[in-house]
Amino acid sequence: MNEIGLRAQDASVAQLGLSNVEMAYWNLHPSELVEETIVRGEGVLTDVGALAIDTGEFTGRSPKDKFVVVDENTKDSVWWGDVNNRFESANFDILHNRMLAYLGGKEIWVRDSYACADPKYRINIRVVTEFPSSNLFANNLFLRPTEAEIKTFKPEWTIINAPGFKADPKIDGTRQHNFAIINFTKKMILIGGTGYTGEIKKGIFAVLNYILPHEKGVLPMHCSANIGKDGDTAIFFGLSGTGKTTLSADPNRKLIGDDEHGWSDTGVFNFEGGCYAKCVDLSAEKEPQIFSAIKFGSLLENINFYDGTTTVDYTNITKTENTRVSYPSHYIDNAVTPAVGDVPKNIFFLTCDAFGVLPPISKLTPAQAMYHFISGYTAKVAGTEVGITEPTLTFSACFGKVFLPLHPTKYAELLGEKLKKGNVNVWLLNTGWVGGKYGVGSRIKLSYTRSLITAALNGELDKVEYGTTPFFKLNFPKSCPNVPSEILEPKNAWKDKDAFSQTAQSLANSFVKNFEQYASAANAEILAAAPRVEVTA
Repeated sequence: MNEIGLRAQDASVAQLGLSNVEMAYWNLHPSELVEETIVRGEGVLTDVGALAIDTGEFTGRSPKDKFVVVDENTKDSVWWGDVNNRFESANFDILHNRMLAYLGGKEIWVRDSYACADPKYRINIRVVTEFPSSNLFANNLFLRPTEAEIKTFKPEWTIINAPGFKADPKIDGTRQHNFAIINFTKKMILIGGTGYTGEIKKGIFAVLNYILPHEKGVLPMHCSANIGKDGDTAIFFGLSGTGKTTLSADPNRKLIGDDEHGWSDTGVFNFEGGCYAKCVDLSAEKEPQIFSAIKFGSLLENINFYDGTTTVDYTNITKTENTRVSYPSHYIDNAVTPAVGDVPKNIFFLTCDAFGVLPPISKLTPAQAMYHFISGYTAKVAGTEVGITEPTLTFSACFGKVFLPLHPTKYAELLGEKLKKGNVNVWLLNTGWVGGKYGVGSRIKLSYTRSLITAALNGELDKVEYGTTPFFKLNFPKSCPNVPSEILEPKNAWKDKDAFSQTAQSLANSFVKNFEQYASAANAEILAAAPRVEVTA
């Protein structure tokens, strides 16, 4: 670094209020961050060269400790409640100053990065971290400026991440010692008391979920996206356990991204420059792309080794079920660079329906798409989480409720506008049960699900006859290549037709009850798409 560059960086640190740190390391190469982590005893190398760390007390996000500063700019626009907890501006300033004081005299790591692969919507981000491994995570997950861009880099948003700093609720106004706080006016995110790196990326995702629809008319999406050989873009929404990562990983299609995207008037673009994948039960056979991406430069979190080795045992979840790995997108062979695609032709809402009521695939009207988007339904089954012994309903608005600063209907209405403008196909894909609920019916074969997706993408489902389900009024194809026709209509797949009607009515009631919290803000078109509770013979 030349003298001018050093002076510029020193000035930037001073502007952050960190002029009294012992040393600020700027934009270190991943190899240097790995070395610093190992030297400090904060991580170890696995046998494939990946860095492995433990995140300490927290091995996942803490939604109750996520806050948004309430001020003139946010008081009337943010969707306040259990998702967006209010935090006073005065308390933010106190906490900010106390964090700066905590970092005084310490070594810190600074990373200049950005989000949004479409240059029109790019936001520059400066990430300041207490630990080098957190800085490696930022390097992996955010987009990386060129050397020329670094020289003239001007941050729009700043993240200060200090896992070792523990808040005092009496002084700082937090709920407990950990926190993640977004200040939209000062364009700053404070993260402390937790070493879980996912708070860094999800903080910026929440920021984009606010500014893109609110200011830019862009729909932010918690989804994966890929591109076919003919340039057609497909989007996959789905909560944990529905198959989003597995089904979007297609050797015949190129990956735009696996988690966060925006949909503008001109196309789809990835927010990130990397992937943050779950590792539980990972294997080369199940997820070859993710497995091969775990190498030098990747960051593993909270994994365990086979005894006496540095070989990761992905089946061992004694620390957490939420074992993770982060790596740059280019570690995936078929990743698209730049990570952009055309306006989508097909959208898939993935749901694991453990009640066996929903068709394996159904085509949604725009109104139904908005309704099911707000609902964000799936079901968890025994063994997926501690304490779950039978199918459990799960609804998460827009397939990512915890990341939404705005009311869910804002995103749904924007989705509806884009669907109509682009004449986009929306498919509700059930990766769960047919012929009966969990314990009675059977799980839909992955090969059938892939055949349904292929037929939808190839336009084959545009040429077949459709039927309509009771209760949910879903239009389903009566035939599909390589899929038994008898499983396509849910009621016919059940031996006990009365049991089907009772189960379907119960699930429809659950949808309606869940939607009550959004109904007052939903328009007539969305409300009309609700399931109809009825009694059928």
